[in-house]
Amino acid sequence: MENKAYILTGPTSGAGRATALSLATAGTLVLVGRNRDKLAETAGAVERLGGKAVPILCDMSDLGSVRRAADAIVALDLRLIGLLNNAGIQNPHNAATADGWDNTFVTNHLGPFAFTQALLPHLDDGACVLFVGSATEDPERKPAVRAGFRGSRYLSAAASLRGEWVPGGSSKPGMDAYATSKQCNIVTAMALARENPRLHIHAIEPGIMIATGLHAHMSASRRILASVLVPLLMPFVKVLSTPGRAARVFTRILTDASATTACYYDQDGNPMQGSTFVRDRAFQDRVVAETRALLAELDAGAR
Repeated sequence: MENKAYILTGPTSGAGRATALSLATAGTLVLVGRNRDKLAETAGAVERLGGKAVPILCDMSDLGSVRRAADAIVALDLRLIGLLNNAGIQNPHNAATADGWDNTFVTNHLGPFAFTQALLPHLDDGACVLFVGSATEDPERKPAVRAGFRGSRYLSAAASLRGEWVPGGSSKPGMDAYATSKQCNIVTAMALARENPRLHIHAIEPGIMIATGLHAHMSASRRILASVLVPLLMPFVKVLSTPGRAARVFTRILTDASATTACYYDQDGNPMQGSTFVRDRAFQDRVVAETRALLAELDAGAR
């Protein structure tokens, strides 16, 4: 295990933190997050389990921060054998970044895409990259529709950056932003898997985990109630999950030595199908090409 490392984004709460603890002794853990104190707490928890952790500050909504974090990780000179793209936000009301960009789209897709693209050349042969997606991208997904989602509303990467979506979506624009960003995560995984056959690149639908940071907009009483009810309902409601359960599946995929790639997994770690767009190679390639072009444009404008 000497010098081997896993990179985990969003490792300070929910499934991300549970995965950090699950992988504590599998190698050095590079913990990437935006809260210094929470990173230190998670690193301490990993070390108490006998592991080693390196905290890296990074705000996925800030592309400069993303570049600096990727550079810092490369400078560690570790054997990078796994990357979990778990960081993400969900807010029904949405918001804009300091640059006026759609915060959900940047945090969930654009930042992680830039982060992954910067690290891909430095990953070990056979390394696993896992993107956490969401079945909310599928307009035919009944649990998501009942929750108010109307599937991804992707127009283009540039339109998404501006918070513009295909008309006819959710009554809450933050839901359109979330579903669209998660679809982008999934298709990015599929396209990058074809481009990088030396790696194993996958996406996963982690299940509905109501009592996690993604649902911080809910009242505290509702989150507490959910934390009690979800484990009881899980045997009867397939799409429900918990951070611990998700972490076990994440860990299994990240440490899988098989040659599988380009899989989209459900909350149990079984292959699943997403929307027709997710399965369309031309759409996968289009999203990746548009995202790269957008990042190049933003980078040129920042100079």
